[in-house]
Amino acid sequence: MFSFVLKRLFTLGLGLLGVSLLVMLVLEVLPGNAAQVMLGPDADPDAVLALQAQLGLDVPWPWRYAQWLQGLAVGDLGISHAYDAPVADLLLERLALTIPLALLAMLLTVVLALAVGVFAALRHNRMGDVAAMGVAQLGMAVPNFWFAIVLVLVFSVQLQWFSAGGFPGWSAEMGGGFWPAWRALVLPAVALAVVQAAILARITRSAVLDEMRQDYVRTALSKGLSRRAVVYRHVLRNALVPVVTVAGLQFANLLAGAIVVENVFYLPGLGRLIFQAIANRDTVVIRNAVLLLAVMVMVVNFVVDLLYAWIDPRVKAI
Repeated sequence: MFSFVLKRLFTLGLGLLGVSLLVMLVLEVLPGNAAQVMLGPDADPDAVLALQAQLGLDVPWPWRYAQWLQGLAVGDLGISHAYDAPVADLLLERLALTIPLALLAMLLTVVLALAVGVFAALRHNRMGDVAAMGVAQLGMAVPNFWFAIVLVLVFSVQLQWFSAGGFPGWSAEMGGGFWPAWRALVLPAVALAVVQAAILARITRSAVLDEMRQDYVRTALSKGLSRRAVVYRHVLRNALVPVVTVAGLQFANLLAGAIVVENVFYLPGLGRLIFQAIANRDTVVIRNAVLLLAVMVMVVNFVVDLLYAWIDPRVKAI
């Protein structure tokens, strides 16, 4: 198990290094820079060059890349060009919203997918199976930003059960609080979870049906165990390997979808920060925020690998 973890950590480190280099190269080919955006399109060229020198944008990109890696090693992420504030503080402030939103959406995804997938598998080729998979197919076809708008129209404008957007904050002193904050995340989390839950439900159904055809299931049923007991005690754990695989990959989709959904609901999260940084050509924020997203995705995949080894010990030998 120790060598298994070491190999995965080594792969994680190489992956992060590759992502950092790719992000730096992509930002270099984007048109415009923070100095041009800050001074406007009609600014004097000499003033733009002077501000570029002040911001360190006139330094060749390999040197800036080396400085970035050096700063990452000591926890210094630099100063935002647009906000004139430490990038680390900006990221921590926005993560306080994005991480709870992603975790809530992931929880809803797994709960809905397992419930619908197992329900459909237990009613294979019957009306319940057809109806559940029809709803799942519809959920896969719906863009999350469109569904977010529908949720706002129904539950905010018509029923007025939830606010149409904004975030009150976690602190009661600032007019928010624990429950108001979670309440503001419900609709965005549902908008993110529906599409992913539809995909995962189909994977769950297929995995459960495959396991139901195994010999150990027939043996358990012949011993008098009910079909439901066999599914929940034996089949479901063996079926979790492909489910966990897809769920780990879906976390990346949830983070990517959060960029759009946070803008629909005007949530001051990491996705909205990235959107604003791109508009301002704030490369210092963009590169650190994208790398942070990559770290979160890779860490989730690393945890998924550990879950593989726990669910199926044969994975350790790979």
